[in-house]
Amino acid sequence: MDFQLLKTDNSARAGVLTTAHGAIETPIFMPVGTVGSVKAVTQEQLRADVKAQIILGNTYHLYLRPGLEVLSAAGGLHRFNGWEKPILTDSGGYQVFSLAANRKIKEEGVVFQSHIDGSRHLFTPESVMDIQRTIGADIIMAFDECPPYPSEFHYARKSMELTHRWLDRCIKRLAETQPAYGHEQTLFPIVQGSTYKELRTISATEIAARDCAGNAIGGLSVGEPEAEMYDMCGLVCEILPVHKPRYLMGVGTPWNLLENIALGIDMFDCVMPTRNGRNGMLFTWQGVINIKNKKWATDFSPIDPETDCFASNNYSRAYLRHLFAAGEYLGLTLASIHNLAFYLQLVKACREQILAGTYTAWKTRMVEQLKTRL
Repeated sequence: MDFQLLKTDNSARAGVLTTAHGAIETPIFMPVGTVGSVKAVTQEQLRADVKAQIILGNTYHLYLRPGLEVLSAAGGLHRFNGWEKPILTDSGGYQVFSLAANRKIKEEGVVFQSHIDGSRHLFTPESVMDIQRTIGADIIMAFDECPPYPSEFHYARKSMELTHRWLDRCIKRLAETQPAYGHEQTLFPIVQGSTYKELRTISATEIAARDCAGNAIGGLSVGEPEAEMYDMCGLVCEILPVHKPRYLMGVGTPWNLLENIALGIDMFDCVMPTRNGRNGMLFTWQGVINIKNKKWATDFSPIDPETDCFASNNYSRAYLRHLFAAGEYLGLTLASIHNLAFYLQLVKACREQILAGTYTAWKTRMVEQLKTRL
């Protein structure tokens, strides 16, 4: 993997991240394909309409279903799901966090119960590296513990220290093994520390010292106020190396992306554009639309003429509202495609503003506009 930083505008950055399956222009948003599929959207729609450059898979979910035997026989996730561009896999740490009632964390790893059939499994840093090797992602995440918000300082510190010890085991395991399908797989460690500046400083310093090819920030967008997320992100970005990509996990709204890009983040993922889209919330260049509202019933204008994609330009708001009212699955697909295309075009616009040296003023204006409820 190679990362070239092309231009900065204050702390905002534009670059190119090159992997074995292609180049990614940053800043970038990555659609979430948890089980190897972005919900309600085909891979062809991701390529042609959304213009996604990289998607996510999830270790926890893919391990349980379809399972490693199937993925290995297929030749990895790229061949299994027909996505030839880069893939990043989350290590499952967040899913383990979300299964608080059905898991036990110990030094060795995490024992958890499957949400599918209740069967018990053990994830260790070593096994999670092996699983991600088998999935075949270009970028793989270290196994971490994601502490809840709020967390007491003592718990957050113990959790962070465990994450650091697990990271060293991840690094060691990768050094002992080879990729399953002949292409490079790059490890990103994860900065933790909840919303404590002291802990985030320690963790970012520790992660930077590991000298991995890229770095991630986890444990944010888990319920903390936006201002605290920005404080933690800004602090960590001041410590992480400038010449390596920075990935903020699980974030967020369009305005979250703009604010965190201004702090120095290069990569994002979030289920929000698809999940909210399936519930009728559309993000547009003029603001947020609840397409289920009656006010759109006779609005025959395009969903969003400023978002350049087939779904946004060729179907009316009235038609999309009708699909939701009728319970038609097509409504979920069109809303998801539109939101994803909007997100990808938003980060592309961010990149263009950074390259032009006009990002800060543009961002300030756009944040308020994107928050408007239409």
